[in-house]
Amino acid sequence: MDPAALTLRDLRDAIASRRLTAEAAVRAALDRAHALNPALNAFIELHDDHALARAREIDAAIARGEGEGTVGPLAGVPIALKDNICLARGRTTAASRYLENYRSPFSATAAQRLEAAGAIIIGKTNLDEFAMGSSTERSAFGPTRNPWDPSRVPGGSSGGSAAAVAARIVPGALGSDTGGSIRQPAGWCNIVGVKPTYGRVSRWGLVAYASSLDQIGPMARTVADAALLLSVICGHDPLDATSLDTGEATHDFVSGLDAPPGPARVGVPRQVRDGAHHPAVAAALDRAVAALRDAGVEVVDADLTHALSDHAIAAYYIIAPAEASSNLARYDGVRYGRPPSPPVTSLDDLYTRARTEGLGDEVKRRIMLGTHALSSGYYDAYYTTALRVRRLIKADFDACFSGAKGPGPVDALLIPSSPHPPFRLGEKSADPLAMYLEDIYTVGVNLAGLPAVTVPAGFDDEGGGGPVGVQLVGPAMAEGRLLQLARLIERRLPFHERIPSLPTA
Repeated sequence: MDPAALTLRDLRDAIASRRLTAEAAVRAALDRAHALNPALNAFIELHDDHALARAREIDAAIARGEGEGTVGPLAGVPIALKDNICLARGRTTAASRYLENYRSPFSATAAQRLEAAGAIIIGKTNLDEFAMGSSTERSAFGPTRNPWDPSRVPGGSSGGSAAAVAARIVPGALGSDTGGSIRQPAGWCNIVGVKPTYGRVSRWGLVAYASSLDQIGPMARTVADAALLLSVICGHDPLDATSLDTGEATHDFVSGLDAPPGPARVGVPRQVRDGAHHPAVAAALDRAVAALRDAGVEVVDADLTHALSDHAIAAYYIIAPAEASSNLARYDGVRYGRPPSPPVTSLDDLYTRARTEGLGDEVKRRIMLGTHALSSGYYDAYYTTALRVRRLIKADFDACFSGAKGPGPVDALLIPSSPHPPFRLGEKSADPLAMYLEDIYTVGVNLAGLPAVTVPAGFDDEGGGGPVGVQLVGPAMAEGRLLQLARLIERRLPFHERIPSLPTA
């Protein structure tokens, strides 16, 4: 039995039934990671000894007859963690030289919940530095490459997690999504990615980028696997002041996944039909629409005037850098972050050189943009205006879901996860604006605090540009409904069954 060929749920079931040991599953994942990482650079760090020791403990517990209630619903399953999510072993670097030797004294709530469910975290994955990027080229430890075509990017900033899942190293991983950082790489790596409702998953232990936008979420090969991971990590956390307390005793997104969805209506915004995106993206959208209609879902036109416009990009790239400027102010080389190389001549010299040496160009750019937007004389013109646009974007979505705008209320909106297939490494590095525009279909969801699910929807077969995905966006707390609709698409468009021809070192 090849563990790499199994989905997360199949692997979990094989371990629980003792057809496969947890140790064998984890060893296979680590062996694959070591073999492929020189070519893909998906992992910053691997935790071989701890992972194998934990696997042996789980095997012993299962051999004693302990069931899921004791060992957990993910017992023995190898999982990867984006390296901006704290773990109380190894390093948590956020892919920055500033934190390259940082060792967290605690694990993030999401990581704790994974491990409490029996999952085995085998390592930390690469990302754009401090999660600021759309390609995973901005890591201090080198770019991650797309398993479908190593000359192309995997998307970002959760590109390492996406690549690790797509390469069949692990069946699932966690990423973070501030403006599309789970959904865009999921689409470009032909996997499923879930951006939960803001507050649905605890942010405690996530290295902060933009606190009102950041959200941890799962990435997996199938909708069912992503649903299982989400069920494990979501729920109220008193350590996170923004965590939602819904009063739910359990969070089960799996049991009703294949149930008939009943009457359903999905809206397709007219803004994604304007021909501005790549033909492969348009074809993927058409396939997804046909799949939903084939499943009996009514598909109607919708309108997102502000949420899918340049206004959304402009507002996002004021609000997110402003919050980043505030959050990263703590990294001064004294309390947080590595100090500069000697000699240091003054306190100003210490601060300047620590940040100059420790931070990459994109992080510096966003800090300066945010600091400028918050500065005296510019605050109202930039930041306050961006907050007004944010309210208009939220109103756009609300009007679609309530039926105040369009042909009536919709359960979800169908939108591409990116306007283009994955581009080549270095293709957009010299043009930050072109890179930022890759987020045009994703940032509005974060500004509105809504859930969304990306599902594979095709490949750019003619251009050789790799996978493309579509995302379903819903009202707050509608993850269960979105996963049901995503499953309808997945069953009729089984692109997740394709396997990349993987490079070797």
